[in-house]
Amino acid sequence: MRILYFSRGQSPHDLRFVHSLSETQHQIGVLSLDLVKTDLWPSTVEVLEWPERNERSEPSREQRVHDLKSILTEFHADVVHAGPIPQVASLAVEAGAVPLLSMSWGSDLLLEAERSPEVAEIARRTLQGSAMLAADCQTVVRKARELGYAGPVCVFPWGVDLQHFSPLGSASLRAQLGWEGKFLFLCNRTLEPLYGVDVVARAFGRAARRNPDIRLLLYGRGSQEAEIHALLEEAERSGQVYFGGFAGLFELPDIYRSADVYVSASHSDGSSVSLMEALACGRPVLVSDISSNQEWVESGKQGLLFRDGDEEELAEKMLDLAAAADLSKMSATCRQTAELKADWQKNFAVLLRAYAQLAKVG
Repeated sequence: MRILYFSRGQSPHDLRFVHSLSETQHQIGVLSLDLVKTDLWPSTVEVLEWPERNERSEPSREQRVHDLKSILTEFHADVVHAGPIPQVASLAVEAGAVPLLSMSWGSDLLLEAERSPEVAEIARRTLQGSAMLAADCQTVVRKARELGYAGPVCVFPWGVDLQHFSPLGSASLRAQLGWEGKFLFLCNRTLEPLYGVDVVARAFGRAARRNPDIRLLLYGRGSQEAEIHALLEEAERSGQVYFGGFAGLFELPDIYRSADVYVSASHSDGSSVSLMEALACGRPVLVSDISSNQEWVESGKQGLLFRDGDEEELAEKMLDLAAAADLSKMSATCRQTAELKADWQKNFAVLLRAYAQLAKVG
């Protein structure tokens, strides 16, 4: 089977999808809307290129569609996999790609289509022209249905490597920081308004005034970095916070295992990869009660939920977890949940079956 993977760029998620596809028996072509480092793709995939143009400006949408038609003709895919939906899959629809699996990246439908009537209309037309929708959670499927999509869906959380992210292994960061005997919360979301890290910072400031033995591991970069530093300094809690910056893939398991509880105050998400990583490492979680999180967390089992944006409730639940006598049952449930629902190998197989289904109908 010839599969064309068409995406916006070369994010870690794109690399993971393409590397996994390259290990199948299928012939894989990869096309990126943006400029990328072609040598990062596996050597066994065919890297497709846009025609060179002399113009300094970005090609128009009409030019992109024209060029994509030529690429589709030359590659002759049995299945075209394209997403995000408004930016990428929409071009595939206009270029006549069939059969087309349009993959939502979560925020494209949950945020962009919600905020912009124009984007919502593009998404609606794109979904109508798609043979199948790929989504990482039921929350995204419901949004697609609201936009009028009535076709088949392939639902699979993108998942994690359960051998890499495991409760077993080093947890050296706690000792490196000299925080043995302290209760550690971890937040490693991007420091942007969408992810509510400012809510976490304010809640931690409240909680730490009442329990001086709690600590916060804060990883991530973004436009709110200075603001979040200032919030914690104003609360006189910066000494109880470790700012880790960007954490690489091989550092992450130790970081998760060094924490007692993972916390996220995201205002919108699909199936959050960092949440799945935390569950896989057996970390109880404290997360906002948005619908996608509720697909993973039942309060009292894998951790606790708090009202989205409510820093006071988040602070109270931080204190509750820090005072809990034993979180081992929650920890075991977290790992069980990850094994059941967040296994990348099992979930990727769902996508392969969707390709096979589409290739049959053509």
